[in-house]
Amino acid sequence: MKIDKSTIALPLPTDELFERKEKFWRVKLPKDFVDFMKENNGGRPIDGDFKCNNHEYAIDRFLCLLKTPRDNTLGMYDIDVTLTQLEDRLTDNEELIGADILPIAVLFAGDFVCLDFRNDRENPNVVVWNHEESAELEPITYFVADTFSEFISKVE
Repeated sequence: MKIDKSTIALPLPTDELFERKEKFWRVKLPKDFVDFMKENNGGRPIDGDFKCNNHEYAIDRFLCLLKTPRDNTLGMYDIDVTLTQLEDRLTDNEELIGADILPIAVLFAGDFVCLDFRNDRENPNVVVWNHEESAELEPITYFVADTFSEFISKVE
């Protein structure tokens, strides 16, 4: 998959920022995802279509990691900003501290590609989170891939 390099959110995330986010979210981010973000933070794919659940989805933009989102013109695409907006619609666990379903890309029409940590805090699946069907403490997701690399290989 090719990313339009002019759309990448700078500065690129550092190892320190990734470590801080992992502690806050209480997850271990997959190495393939971290490597992708270190080069393509918040970028828009040139061709970003994939199939899932008998639908074709279009990636509008990957989300980004920023140290101070409010000071960046692309801050609205920061993962933490998105988590704050969606909050209880991304978990079915009322007692959750951290993240269960972590949005990583905005899809056309309001859905998100997410890393799903509900079954494994270190090896998440990739899912599509459906914004229309999801409710508070009732996230509706559709399986896409076992790993981030497998997901990227499905994007055309």
